[in-house]
Amino acid sequence: MKLTRAGDLREIDAEVIARDGGTIRVRIGDRQLTAEFTPNADGGGVLAIDGRRYRVFGARRKDSIIVSVGPACFEFKPAEAASRRRAHGLAAPEIIAPMPGKVLMVMVRDGDLVEAGQPLVVIEAMKMETTLAAESAAMVKHVRVEEGQMVDHGAVLIELSPSPAPSVRESAPRAE
Repeated sequence: MKLTRAGDLREIDAEVIARDGGTIRVRIGDRQLTAEFTPNADGGGVLAIDGRRYRVFGARRKDSIIVSVGPACFEFKPAEAASRRRAHGLAAPEIIAPMPGKVLMVMVRDGDLVEAGQPLVVIEAMKMETTLAAESAAMVKHVRVEEGQMVDHGAVLIELSPSPAPSVRESAPRAE
């Protein structure tokens, strides 16, 4: 995945190589690191890298990811997101858990067509319900969770694909 920091044109090449429980191996540019992540109840957590500990919090906002590390805050956008959205008409290809919690309700099934703003799934975290909705018109490619399931922060709940284009017959004006 290529990330750009808001206001900075430089791209950072980043890839999660492996994940095993709270241990994450990532490649950032030419450097590989291993980090231990311990989640907190608020959706954030503590990241330990090379013996140093950092309080972190992340949240997804449309096609960007906001990451707070101690007092610093960064906004990252996948470099391909803008061109993918223009090419396919899809704002976000996945619905991701913004925090660890329990899936209370799944409102769609594989193959369903959804509109922008349509509720897709409800999760509960810290006794608060959060409804996650489609950011653009789409087709539900795959529902990856079921009601009652516990999910981690960042877990992919639903995969979306672009809505099928209307057929030529539907979009062409009728002659009378």
